[in-house]
Amino acid sequence: MTRDDTDDSDDSSTEFDTPALLSDGGTAAGEDDVALDPWGSATVSDYRKLFEEFGIEEFDGVLPSVPNPHYLMRRGVIFGNRGYRRVAEAMRNGEPFAALSGFMPTGEPHIGHKLVFDELIWHQQQGGDTYGLIADLEAHSARGLSWAEIDQHSRDYLLSLLALGFDAEEGTLYRQSENRELQDLSFELGSKANFSEFQSIYGFDGETNVSHVQSVVTQMADILYPQLDEPKPTVIPVGPDQDPHVRLARDLAVRMRFFGVTKAYASFELDEEERELVAELYRTLDPADFDDDSLRCVHVAQALDGMTPDELGVDAETVASAKAKLDEAGMEPVRPRVRFLDRNATEEAFDALIGAIDGEKRVFDEHIDAFDLTREEAEELAREVEMENDGYGFIMPSSIYHRFMTGLTGGKMSSSVPASHISLMDDPEDGYDKVKSATTGGRETAELQREKGGKADECPVYELYAYLLSGDDDEFATKVYEECVGGERLCGGCKEQAAELMKEFLEEHQEKREEAEELLEELDIQLKSSRR
Repeated sequence: MTRDDTDDSDDSSTEFDTPALLSDGGTAAGEDDVALDPWGSATVSDYRKLFEEFGIEEFDGVLPSVPNPHYLMRRGVIFGNRGYRRVAEAMRNGEPFAALSGFMPTGEPHIGHKLVFDELIWHQQQGGDTYGLIADLEAHSARGLSWAEIDQHSRDYLLSLLALGFDAEEGTLYRQSENRELQDLSFELGSKANFSEFQSIYGFDGETNVSHVQSVVTQMADILYPQLDEPKPTVIPVGPDQDPHVRLARDLAVRMRFFGVTKAYASFELDEEERELVAELYRTLDPADFDDDSLRCVHVAQALDGMTPDELGVDAETVASAKAKLDEAGMEPVRPRVRFLDRNATEEAFDALIGAIDGEKRVFDEHIDAFDLTREEAEELAREVEMENDGYGFIMPSSIYHRFMTGLTGGKMSSSVPASHISLMDDPEDGYDKVKSATTGGRETAELQREKGGKADECPVYELYAYLLSGDDDEFATKVYEECVGGERLCGGCKEQAAELMKEFLEEHQEKREEAEELLEELDIQLKSSRR
């Protein structure tokens, strides 16, 4: 569904020895399907399926290029990404980048939400322009909450975000309903989306209310909002259930661009598979074999006549379509060039681009071919001309995905099941009791645990250590893991230690929430909705 406009390759390397949280790629017990529904139950039976079915990339591949990676990255809690290499590169080079995440205020913030808070704060600490938004329009339209309920929950989320370390002076906080710039951007993005697309992505039908549909476009505007002042690599930290939003936002970012930039080899247009085929033949064919000083389209077509799809590594349909185009072009030379495609350009912008291209070029009705520019130079020039002519110049947003926390009672963590989660507002003693009552990955008896070791990869209590209680101390997280699987650590003592640490965390967090009360009142964010 999405198209990348950057090469994410990187050959730097670093090693991390912390054990993966879920080494077999599995997840919480009782989760038995892949369901990427932003408003449904968040269940993923096997995170590996997300790589295969949805094209999410493994985070391990980009981890070595991330400077000072967060412990959630090192421990495999953040397991996937889309296009994050571009953000990591900006981070390494001290270039502008941004991070944004939204919070739908439908209940109290809990330790599952803390993952996103931490990821946002870490990106801010690495120098990113950081945005935290209250998705109040979505909460009202998709979940039916009253504005009074939304106001109370919004306050709770903001206090926890500030208490955990978000710098409100350096970052930006806003509510969807009170941000006119955002709503204007949403209107523009809506012109590039259609209802049939929403039906396909989200399962909307004739019963879906229009405000719910509108809230999706508003979320697309949220994702692109950090780029309103200037295009910059932007990351959205989310759970994998939010991936449909990310994919649509990446597509809309491309659709809003004035110009597309591709490689080309002749005046006509080839699709990606055809272009790769012609590129390979351009590299391998010798014009002298055809008694010519130049390689021409007809020569490439002749070469295809003598080769099978298996030899070429492509399907027969691609070979046939490429050959037909090459035959029709006849004696036109095959020459590499970059192509500027007119997507949404005004006449003034198209003319400005023609004038801005130095060196040899050929101008057609709907595209321009340039022969003396690299693709990177062409992309930079296209964005520059677009912005000079009142376009946005969006860079496709990136995303990182964290695993869902297992509920303390097993299965998924749910805000509607108090025993399954720990609220950041829970009384510390209640937090202690919930951990003490939690399900574990231990064996049936202490003797069996000592003999075979515990199943830390399936244990909600070990998750608490890895996700929260160990903090940045990888050595401690590793010690708990190895003692468990080695049979040295029994569940009773492990839960007692975790319960005490949870109690201490909640006590400290709630003290900091109280300290943040005064700061929150002074911030430039409307705490009471004007819609009440």
